Amino acid sequence: MDDLYTDDLLSDHVETPRLLLRPLGPADAERVRDNTPAEGARWAPGYPSPGERGAAGRFLDTCATREDPTPFCSYEIRRREDGLVIGGMGFHGAPDANGYVTIGYGLVPSAQGMGYASEALRALLLFAREQGVAGVHGDTGLDNLASQHVMTAAGMRFVKEDALLRHYRIDWEGAQAGAE
Repeated sequence: MDDLYTDDLLSDHVETPRLLLRPLGPADAERVRDNTPAEGARWAPGYPSPGERGAAGRFLDTCATREDPTPFCSYEIRRREDGLVIGGMGFHGAPDANGYVTIGYGLVPSAQGMGYASEALRALLLFAREQGVAGVHGDTGLDNLASQHVMTAAGMRFVKEDALLRHYRIDWEGAQAGAE
């Protein structure tokens, strides 16, 4: 089944004023992992990135070894105005024992600097909160100022830095404060 562009499956999607975040199913994830768009797919040049292909592979591994982690899966970021897939955003899996999820994201270069990542992240954070998670973790390279800005603009706060990454988190009422 060609579920990448089947809009009757959009009950799980997350909308923003300019974007549609649609969960990837297994068939979608295979196409992203293999960089083989479905017939009629509207992928922006540069999509999927190596990060999106890796996330799709992790999702498929999770489905094969455990169970489908939806709604804590990968989402394509599609512009509503033209249906063009401009990136991906999603969870690295189901909530951990403390109720936290980890998030990652990426946009094609032509879509960067337009506020899409912040808009999508705000929406997916709200979605995670509505699913009952205690909070969300994210990280980015030390020199990736744009991604650092995206996370702070979406309400995440800087919590620590190590030799490679800056770590961010957002907690909601009832969260277990010691979770890292």
